[in-house]
Amino acid sequence: MISNSLRATLICSIVLFSSCKEDIKKPTKKNMSDNVLIQEWTGPYQGVPAFDKVSVKAIKPAMEEAMKLNLAEIEAIANNTEPATFENTIVAMESAGKALSRVFAYYGIMGSNVSSAEFRKVQAELAPKLSDFRSQISQNEKLFQRIKTVYEASQKTPLEPQAQRVVDLTYKQFEMNGANLNAEKKKRYAEINKELSSLYTDFANNVLHDEENYITYLNKDQLGGLAEGFIKSAAKIATDKGEEGKYAITNTRSSIDPFLTYSTERELRKQVWENYYSRGDNGDQYDNNKIIAQILKLRKERVGLMGYDNYAEWRLQDRMAKTPENAMDLMMAVWPAATARVKEEVADMQTVANELGDNITIEPWDYRYYAEKVRKKKYDLDSDEVKQYLQLDKLTEAMFFTAGELFNYKFTPVAEGAVPVFHEDVKVWEVTDKDSGKHIGLWYLDPFAREGKRSGAWATTYRSSDSFEGEKNVLASNNSNFVKPAPGEAVLVSWDDATTFFHEFGHALHFFSADVKYPTLNGGVRDYTEFQSQLLERWLSTDKVINQFLVHYKTGEPIPASLVEKIKKASTFNQGFGTTEYLASALIDMKLHLAAPTDIDIDKFERETLDELGMPKELPMRHRTPQFGHVFSGEGYATAYYGYMWADVLTSDASEAFREAEGGFYDKAVADKLVKYLFAPRNAMDPAEAYRKFRGREAKIEALMRDRGFPVQKI
Repeated sequence: MISNSLRATLICSIVLFSSCKEDIKKPTKKNMSDNVLIQEWTGPYQGVPAFDKVSVKAIKPAMEEAMKLNLAEIEAIANNTEPATFENTIVAMESAGKALSRVFAYYGIMGSNVSSAEFRKVQAELAPKLSDFRSQISQNEKLFQRIKTVYEASQKTPLEPQAQRVVDLTYKQFEMNGANLNAEKKKRYAEINKELSSLYTDFANNVLHDEENYITYLNKDQLGGLAEGFIKSAAKIATDKGEEGKYAITNTRSSIDPFLTYSTERELRKQVWENYYSRGDNGDQYDNNKIIAQILKLRKERVGLMGYDNYAEWRLQDRMAKTPENAMDLMMAVWPAATARVKEEVADMQTVANELGDNITIEPWDYRYYAEKVRKKKYDLDSDEVKQYLQLDKLTEAMFFTAGELFNYKFTPVAEGAVPVFHEDVKVWEVTDKDSGKHIGLWYLDPFAREGKRSGAWATTYRSSDSFEGEKNVLASNNSNFVKPAPGEAVLVSWDDATTFFHEFGHALHFFSADVKYPTLNGGVRDYTEFQSQLLERWLSTDKVINQFLVHYKTGEPIPASLVEKIKKASTFNQGFGTTEYLASALIDMKLHLAAPTDIDIDKFERETLDELGMPKELPMRHRTPQFGHVFSGEGYATAYYGYMWADVLTSDASEAFREAEGGFYDKAVADKLVKYLFAPRNAMDPAEAYRKFRGREAKIEALMRDRGFPVQKI
């Protein structure tokens, strides 16, 4: 997923996309602030963030100063006495906010990668101030009238395509954020946003608290079934936390997934499962249920000020789906097939449990454990055996190879110390064009889980590419939560984690390949921007990647052809689980925002809605509501979590374009179209139009159903 911290919730302004860019001029004494976080970036590669100098103490004054600078720029644009034009209004806005963008780069890192109790206090203090700042821009009547003048003129005499797209997007965002409201409604709109900003911060920090404080410690007699590397890592984590001689299972997906898959200790599996799926739902001061209820109420009131019946109707109008009904139609077209497959999977698992004489009925904490045994039985495929060939370093090389084949990029390690980093685990690579040597940007990788780092995996940009003020290179990062190994041990990951690694790298390639003139066009449509990264996942299972980079971590021997064949045969295995747990979260997201939020009991709503949908009792939602950060720690994915499936329809359909090509997934002609139409335009072109240019037609759902091994049907 794309980082919320730099993209959706806190970026520069919910309406002023133009803040999200960087100046590449050298600093002068005249414009230099004393605060290092505001100062223009210096050093190699057109300047890089001074991550080695970032401090919590500097964050708040830097943010406050940067907001003042940005507001002064906006006031100058709004109060320009010259008639409004594209150049003196829209382009001027595109050029504003550089100092604020620099501060947000540091703020995002401190919130997502190296958070602390001290920083979270600053976050809470800044949240309402950031909301006020955004409101001062979105409710600037003089500014909006200038934007409106340019927009209306462009409807009569269209501008060149990218300029017109910027005008349309800017006007639409101001309109969607209440620019046409009267003074009284604007005041209430701003008050709601201020309340929401604090609630989002509280929600995220509550989840992070429960991830950091619910740890399961094992003794040496409770390690049955666990891999040697996992045991060593768990021992190191326990030691680091002052529990020498024990083994720590942290409350993060990267730790609980392998434990639930392999541990023979059923009661401990239950304990670990309950810890993880009760994050934010423990009835204490960190419980998120009341926060969610208040968020839903405020969101509905806010869009009601603009005449919308519900939040989903407002949110989806500028997405590919357009309406909540279209999104629901897609999800419900897949849901019956997914839940039917779950019943088959559970029956298979129960059979195995019975054969083993385990005398149990499959429960949620058993699903991964017995699914793995079914995988071995049906496909003779051992996930732990596969992991021996999935080394993080070799997977990184595989991604670089893929980027070279499709995008003509070369990745070269940057010498340690040459570029400042925010943690010793972070490594940096220079990205160049393989033929011309042209510098494209820098790629930062922060791979390991640690205290203060939010869970999951995401991609972030510190500097995006645009050309209206001269070309500049991209600074992008990928962030994961792999369990850090004991010294000298290889980092071995699951096939699912390897897929996610490729997915997030797809976001980075989307950043690097951008060919847009204006910063606003580096944004994206939420149910489309996941498509490019989901598509890149497909290259993990191509023969060229498998044959070159999947080698045994001890012997260096390539993965046996027989094992590869088993992996491919098992490609649709457990799709019931994967699809259902995801869809349950996406459906709850949508239904919560379509429901009347008055006096809503979140736990009850979740439970009753899942019952009505026929949710299998043997598995949970991927993200239960009290920990659903995509939706309640900001607004980036609110009523938009369905977008992963919308994007997956495009992904499956686009994959078939490669399969049908003479050169398969490395076909040069199809790859060129991929870059030209699906990656380079970013948001400079309507997504539906871009896809039609690539495929020659609309995407079809049949490809998705085939991919998942479900009966083929149309919406």
